[in-house]
Amino acid sequence: MTILTQTCTPFEGQKPGTSGLRKKTRVYMQPSYVECFVQSIFNAIGGVAGKTLVIGGDGRYFNAEAIHTILRMASANGATLAIVGQGGLLSTPAASNLIRQRGADGGLILSASHNPGGIDEDFGLKYNISNGGPAPEAITDAIFEQTKTISSYKTLDSGDIDLGQIGTVALGDMAVEIVDPVEDYAALMEELFDFTALRALFASGFTMKFDAMHAVTGPYAKAILEDTLGAPAGTVLNGVPSVDFGKGHPDPNPIWAKPLVDLVMSEDGPDFAAASDGDGDRNMILGRGVYVTPSDSLAVLAANAHLAPGYERGIAGVARSMPTSGACDRVAKALAVECFETPTGWKFFGNLLDAGRVTLCGEESAGTGSDHVREKDGLWAVLLWLNILAVRKMSVKDILQDHWQIYGRNYYSRHDYEAVDAAAANGLVADLTAKLDALAGQTFGACTVTMADSFSYHDPVDGSVSHNQGLRINFEGGGRAVLRLSGTGTEGATLRVYLERYEAPEGDLNIEAQTALKDIAEATALISGLTERTGRTAPDVMT
Repeated sequence: MTILTQTCTPFEGQKPGTSGLRKKTRVYMQPSYVECFVQSIFNAIGGVAGKTLVIGGDGRYFNAEAIHTILRMASANGATLAIVGQGGLLSTPAASNLIRQRGADGGLILSASHNPGGIDEDFGLKYNISNGGPAPEAITDAIFEQTKTISSYKTLDSGDIDLGQIGTVALGDMAVEIVDPVEDYAALMEELFDFTALRALFASGFTMKFDAMHAVTGPYAKAILEDTLGAPAGTVLNGVPSVDFGKGHPDPNPIWAKPLVDLVMSEDGPDFAAASDGDGDRNMILGRGVYVTPSDSLAVLAANAHLAPGYERGIAGVARSMPTSGACDRVAKALAVECFETPTGWKFFGNLLDAGRVTLCGEESAGTGSDHVREKDGLWAVLLWLNILAVRKMSVKDILQDHWQIYGRNYYSRHDYEAVDAAAANGLVADLTAKLDALAGQTFGACTVTMADSFSYHDPVDGSVSHNQGLRINFEGGGRAVLRLSGTGTEGATLRVYLERYEAPEGDLNIEAQTALKDIAEATALISGLTERTGRTAPDVMT
């Protein structure tokens, strides 16, 4: 095998977002596109000579082809070992666990997470560092700088290897170890949760449905829930990974997982239901007749984590992304532990987790996780909920009601305006930013503004500062709106509007969420000129 040095020309726009570089699949399929970005990663981290890398993805279209390209490049650049999930599959949390368990120097994860897959849909690639978490901004900025000037890349003059055969093979001077993608992850889950109690829960007649959405968690859920814990066959729905996710949208929310929601809202629905996304790092939690918002889920898990063996000593603290509701803040206060508000993007939790400042983390976009890995973890959240249900012997609905009666309820909703004209969306944000300082004291509709700012985060561990992380508008009475442009879309701009209103324990805890938030939604539209600026009279997705 010969090491080749190939000349290349930089591609515009190879700037990693909140979780890697996401583009349309056909963009990634351009000659040298993957090579330029991967070589830029290698250059930005000081090369990969002598290093061990974990490589895997969610199985979407072009996953295997990109992995073969990365393996040839890793070998040519001097890597010693590449650990790859069988068939090229690794859920994002399983990849994070492998990096940590094997002491790898980093990993390349191929996924566009909850975005659709297929030749005309989306693809993504991100670099995770040695702690198992997404690369921090200093590294992603360095990668971007490399993409602007890249002029050559190294690769191996070789064919593809068999990704389906477990074992170790040589690729040039590099060893490629193909591993069972589920085994190490399942062993970690058994350390954290009371599998005996969970087996007894299912043996008691407890019913559950888990929608893997034709994505990567299917094999994980089947191995753990059905094969190990004894859940009946058929508990896992859509459990075979597909390159186009069954032509669906693998985003676990009430819109894209509507059949599961309809099932659990019926009178004869299962006791518990859950779903995960394309790469297995997000979750949706439901009980019979009730949907649990991601913000509420984080708060309930924080309040009850001590019921699982892995957290029986309690939690050190909790962190949430800024747009996530303040529900977990009230739990942290009651537990007398620290609570942190970070920008959106799991990479911002890494320092807090590594420093032992927090145990649980969560984002309103259906991501929840703990210090067991450095990524959000969909199946982990499902198992922690099951452990809590097994111990408390209450329904999901009753646990949620009990929680609100203790802490109050943060009514919450996210409105997504997708594929908005980029110039219009950026103009809206720029103009709103310019008038933030003048908003306090003004009344819009039924709401009076008490504070408005552009969120900046000061990392308490390394002292770094991240500016312009979303626009916050607070209202009298504990209401809040947040506006930010998402970094996960691949077409136009995605404007996200987050609405929140607090209701004390003695108040009305069972109002329909959109009704409870109507005044705040109307005030936010008036302040931002939302309809006029975007041409939209309603969001594309409301969760």
